[in-house]
Amino acid sequence: MSFYRDKQIKGFCSFLIIYSLLLLIAGFSLGMSQIHHVKSLYLTHDEAMASSLLEQGVSRGVIAAALNNSEISEAGRSLLVSVGMDNPVQNRMSPFVSRLQKDMFGSILAAVVFFILMLAVGTFIFFWKRKNLYLRAEQVLTNYINGDYSCHLPQNHEGTIFQIFSSVEQLATMLQSKSEAEHQTKEFLKGTISDISHQLKTPLSALALYQEIIEAEPENTDTVRQFVAKMGVSLKRMEQLIQSMLKITRLDTGTIIFEKNACVVSKLIAHSINDLTTRARNEDKKIVLAGDSSQTLVCDMEWTGEAIGNLVKNAMEHTQPGGTIEITWERTPVMLRIFISDNGDGIAPEDIHHIFKRFYRSKHSLDTQGIGLGLPLAKSIIEGQGGIISAKSELYQGTTFTLSFLTEM
Repeated sequence: MSFYRDKQIKGFCSFLIIYSLLLLIAGFSLGMSQIHHVKSLYLTHDEAMASSLLEQGVSRGVIAAALNNSEISEAGRSLLVSVGMDNPVQNRMSPFVSRLQKDMFGSILAAVVFFILMLAVGTFIFFWKRKNLYLRAEQVLTNYINGDYSCHLPQNHEGTIFQIFSSVEQLATMLQSKSEAEHQTKEFLKGTISDISHQLKTPLSALALYQEIIEAEPENTDTVRQFVAKMGVSLKRMEQLIQSMLKITRLDTGTIIFEKNACVVSKLIAHSINDLTTRARNEDKKIVLAGDSSQTLVCDMEWTGEAIGNLVKNAMEHTQPGGTIEITWERTPVMLRIFISDNGDGIAPEDIHHIFKRFYRSKHSLDTQGIGLGLPLAKSIIEGQGGIISAKSELYQGTTFTLSFLTEM
């Protein structure tokens, strides 16, 4: 039974067993001692009787025969009656009987007091330890209620109470995880709202300024047309910002379920750059694809295509006219890698570790149109499907982004 696995209960039961054994041994020893004492008293009584009879001139043979006699005669009983020794009350007043009673009573009383004290001390120690355990558990639970999970209930012992403690610890761990998740969610929402408000502030201010200019010169057609076009650009920037933030937020909160299917890599990449080929041609930039056209990748084609498209767009924005963006892929026994390389401006060493942060803009960046969400969005999409994204770059030597996917995916 688990009841007997409790260390303190097991100790108390062991104490009771030892206590019972000691009580049994003490009772046996006391009984043997009293038998020896009674024998000693009878011997003293016989010695006194023999001495008195010798003094009265009775022969030794008669005295010896009387002491060894075990038969009771009617004459002997009548003699005891005549001297008043047949009365039990008077018998108890005999010096020998009184001494025997006194010694036995003292021994029994001492033994009873000793064992009562021993039982009381053992029981007190058991309940004192139990009380300390409960007080400690109460303090820990109070800390849990107040949100402090630094202390823990004892769990390294067997027994029912420690099984309860273990279950409470599991519950506390769940509550702690939930509390931390809620805190992270609050911080995430706080940061997201702060980022959105900060990023919307600039285009909203620009829109307000453009509106004032148009209101000031409503009859100037060229001015109205010019600033209406600028308002359109600001509105488009706001739309891109809001859409990107919504996507990242959905990815970070896990509300997007990726629909993974086997996709041909060449078709996946062609799909992802479909809207960028015209722009590349207009900006005099080349997009080159190289890889085994039979290779496949298990992924969500739409989301993965958007991630690759963001990386290609980022490469185009940091590549000068006449530059080349190269997209290659290869398969190893354990994974498939997609490389997106350019020969553009590159990334400074102090910026390489921050490029996946939201709204991060390098001081070396010549791009004034980006909103700083393309790379973070790509990272969330790739990692959300179990992939890995990394970057390698040197300033003015170009950049290579690597997407790695396990082949088991």
